[in-house]
Amino acid sequence: MYEALIHDIREALGQHGGALDTPAAQALLIGLHASDVAFILDELTLPEAEQVFALVDDDRAAEALTQVTPATRRHLLQSAPASRTANLLRRLPMDEVAEMVSEAGSDAGRVLALMSLNDAREVERLLEYPDQTAGRLMTTKFAAVPPGITIAHTLEHLRAVAPAVETVSTVYVLDAAGTLVGVCSIRELLMGAPHDAVDAIMRRDLVTVAPETDQQDVARVIGRYDLVAVPVVDAARRLLGIVTVDDVLDVLTEEFNEDYAGLVGSDAAEMDRRSPAQIARLRLPWLLGTMAIELCAGAIIARFDAVLREVILLASFMPVISAVSGNVGLQAAAIVVRGLDTGHVSLENWAHAVRRELLTALSIAAVAGAVLAAVAVVWSRHLPFGVVVGAAMTCSIVAAGVMGTIIPMLSKRLGFDPATTAGPFETAFQDVIGFTVFLWMASQLIRWLA
Repeated sequence: MYEALIHDIREALGQHGGALDTPAAQALLIGLHASDVAFILDELTLPEAEQVFALVDDDRAAEALTQVTPATRRHLLQSAPASRTANLLRRLPMDEVAEMVSEAGSDAGRVLALMSLNDAREVERLLEYPDQTAGRLMTTKFAAVPPGITIAHTLEHLRAVAPAVETVSTVYVLDAAGTLVGVCSIRELLMGAPHDAVDAIMRRDLVTVAPETDQQDVARVIGRYDLVAVPVVDAARRLLGIVTVDDVLDVLTEEFNEDYAGLVGSDAAEMDRRSPAQIARLRLPWLLGTMAIELCAGAIIARFDAVLREVILLASFMPVISAVSGNVGLQAAAIVVRGLDTGHVSLENWAHAVRRELLTALSIAAVAGAVLAAVAVVWSRHLPFGVVVGAAMTCSIVAAGVMGTIIPMLSKRLGFDPATTAGPFETAFQDVIGFTVFLWMASQLIRWLA
């Protein structure tokens, strides 16, 4: 679908030897959702994206601007006329604008200068909070009413402010000091009697988060309590803003994509934007680290060279032990990385996670070790050979499972991305441990193996 459309758009832009055909390009963009426009902008080169962006109406352009990659967004903000950029920024929630300003680097001042004084101040307040926190995600455009107001007046107020607020599905009741005292949904308002005070239907058992709360914790709160939005309050319970469920969905999608890409050592969307040299610089440090560890495995193999020469069949089972235990370790690492994101695994309960994975790995190791030992006995027609192979497989799987659990948590404790470091280092460490056990046991039993 997109391939043919992008080809036609490039034809209309004159990228295949022709002149720019503006009506044809605009016709291709008619009816496309803003998300489709964002996808196409990311697939085009930056000069092509600049041309297409200029042809999109402001409503879709503003929404598409929030969905494109940071590299594309920076280029579009830099290349668009100042008047149009200002118009697009006015259409966006301030939390989205704050994210753009934080990514703009040296252009941040220029972007802020295009905004109204009040909007610029609001963005600057949001930027005071740490990145990836509730304070950075929240919007200050919410519907609020004072205690004592009737339901009829509340509904009138919602009609008046609806165009200017993020959502009217939830109304927040604030006292004169701005303290959050209650919440009610639009459903509860519609079911109440018009002359009743909002106090009679509002919920006082409030679920809130602090502005410093990590965005993943905010996502868990919204999911756990099935909220449309969660209020962000300060120490005095003054309402600072709200984080809506659509922002949380963006966070969860981004985190999942980053973690999945990290486990394989690359982010396809981002890597596509970088030069080969830049990609190499990003990936080389971790690969060189794992290579250093694997060299230890090589040194161990060299140390037991005499054993391998005497019983050459041992070498046939080393790739099997490495591959199976490596998969066990990667599975454990993926489960822990995902658990760290969802909150099911935490650094505080690391002992429970390690114990659980140890028991799991022992169960897997017992079966896999027995199967491989039986294969080794049949192949070599020698029982001690099967014992060595089976024991090495068992120890390697247990080591891989434990390392796959510990390394992501250790990485997070040290401030690294666990998804990036877990896979490579787990595989390297389990190779060292597995080969050591395998060849050491073979050397001890060499008289029965030869």
